[in-house]
Amino acid sequence: MRRPVATAAGSDVGFAVVDVETTGLSATQHRVVEVAVVRTDRWGRVVGEWAQRLNPDGPVGATHVHGITDADVAGAPRFGDILPQLNSWLGAAVVVAHNAAFDLAFLRAEYAYQGWVMPWLPALCTLEASDYYLPALERRRLSDCCCAVRIRLDGAHSALGDARAAAALLAHYLNPHAVRPARPADLDLLRQAATVHWPTGPTRRPQTPTSRASVMPRIRAKAPTVARPNLAELVADFSLADALDEGATPGSMAYLEKLAGALEDGVLTDEEATVLHDIAAAYHLSAEDCAGAHRAFILTLCHLALDDGRVSQAERAELRSMAALLGQPDGLVIHALDQAEAARNARLSADLQPLPDDWKYGDPLRVGDKVVFTGCDEQLRQRLETRTEQLGVRVMNAVSRKTTLLVTDGTFTGTKAAAAQQLRIRAVHPDLFDILLRHLQPALPRPRSRSSQAGASNPNASTAGPVTPDPTGQTTMADPALVRQWARANGYEVGDRGRLPREVLDSYNSTLTGRAHEPA
Repeated sequence: MRRPVATAAGSDVGFAVVDVETTGLSATQHRVVEVAVVRTDRWGRVVGEWAQRLNPDGPVGATHVHGITDADVAGAPRFGDILPQLNSWLGAAVVVAHNAAFDLAFLRAEYAYQGWVMPWLPALCTLEASDYYLPALERRRLSDCCCAVRIRLDGAHSALGDARAAAALLAHYLNPHAVRPARPADLDLLRQAATVHWPTGPTRRPQTPTSRASVMPRIRAKAPTVARPNLAELVADFSLADALDEGATPGSMAYLEKLAGALEDGVLTDEEATVLHDIAAAYHLSAEDCAGAHRAFILTLCHLALDDGRVSQAERAELRSMAALLGQPDGLVIHALDQAEAARNARLSADLQPLPDDWKYGDPLRVGDKVVFTGCDEQLRQRLETRTEQLGVRVMNAVSRKTTLLVTDGTFTGTKAAAAQQLRIRAVHPDLFDILLRHLQPALPRPRSRSSQAGASNPNASTAGPVTPDPTGQTTMADPALVRQWARANGYEVGDRGRLPREVLDSYNSTLTGRAHEPA
C-alpha cells in the first residue's frame, strides 16, 4: 500500500489540485479507491502533496487502469476515516482538476455516504481552461495538454501522478511570463475560496451508492457486431475546436471529450453510457445541450471523413449508424457530407488561375470532377492519382455517366475503356492529363432542385421518391429501389439510401415518358 506523503498543506489561500481513482465511472454507483491532493500557492508553485488509497467496501474495479488490486486496499482506511485530513488539504483553496466537475461529483458522493455535506467550492477545470490557455489543441485530455507544454506525465492514472501533472499544467496557466495572461476570473477564485466554511462533522443521515433514475436523457448503449476501423480513425482525429465551431456549447467540452474517448473503439458500453449521463448532470447540461453536442460531434466527423477527398460507402454507413446511436436524424449525415464536399471544393478552388488565352486542350478539368485510370504505367499512375486527389479531383474505380475523363495510354483495352467508349466519356493520355491538372479550374456550382434545396435547409425532412408520369398524363411516385436498380444498370453511382441525384431522376423519368408514348 502506498503510504501518505507526509508534507504539510499550509494555511495560505491557494489551489488544491485533486485527482481520484475510482472503482468505475459513475459517481452515483462507484466508489473512490485513491485520492491525491497537491497544494500550490496562488501562482501554482507546489507547497505540499498528499495521497491515500482507500478501502471501497467492495471490488476495486479496473485494476488494468489504475493499477490497484483488492489486496492493496484490504487494510486501507475507508473514506470516512480520512475526512478530517482531507478537509485540511482542501480548506482555504480553489479546487483544481482536469475535468473538475467529474472529480468533485465523486467527492460529493463520498461525503454524502458519510452524512457530511460538502460545501460549495470555487473550482478551476484545467480541461475547460485549456480552451483559453492552449487554444490550438485538437484534443484536450490531460496527456494532450501536458504534451503541448512539455510537462512530463509520470504515473498516469495514479491519483498522485495525475494530480502532479495537473498542478504543473496549472502553473503553466498562471505563469506571469506566459504568452496569455491568467484570466482574471481564475484569480478571483482565490478570493472566493477564502470565504468557504467547512463543516466539522456529519449533519445528515448517511446515504448509499445507488443507480437512481434521473430526468437527464441517456444514450442507449450499442455494441456493433463487426469491427469499424474507419470510424475509429475518424474519432481518433476528432477536434474539440471543430465541434465548438459546429455549434456545441463551451460547457459541453468535458462531455465531448468523454464522448470521443468512449467511441474511439466504435462501441458504447453500458458503463460508458452511464458516465456520459453523469457528466451531463455534473456540468448541468440540458437535453438540448446534449443534443447539440451530439449533432456537433457527427458534423465534425463528417468533415473529417471528407478531408481525404472521398467518403467510402463503409464510412457513410458508419457515420449514419453513429448518428442514429446519438439520436440524430439520418438526413444530417447526408446533408453534412454534401456541405463538407462543397466547402472542400470551394477551398481548393479559391486560388486557381484562369486558363491561358492560347488554351487549346478542350474542356478543362475542374475541382470535384471524377476521373478513372486504366492502362497506365504503375508508378506514373500512382503519382498522378495521389496528386489528383490532393488537388480535389476524385479518382473513381469504375466508369459511370458522371465520369469526366478516362486517363489511359492506350496499352490496355478492358471494361473501363469499353464503358467509357459506350458512354462517350473523353479519354486522354497521361501527358495531357498532367497538363489539365496544372491548369485545374474551380468547381462549378451544383444545380439543385427545389426539393433538394428544401431538404438541405431541413435535414429532418423526408426524401420523396421520383415523380413518374403515367400514360394518362398523371404523376405517381416511383419506387426508389427500382430507380436505384435502374441507375446502377445504366452506369450511375447511387447509394442505398438518401436523396437520388436530379440527373438520375430526369434520365429515369425520360425513359418512362418515352415508354408511355410507345405503341402497345
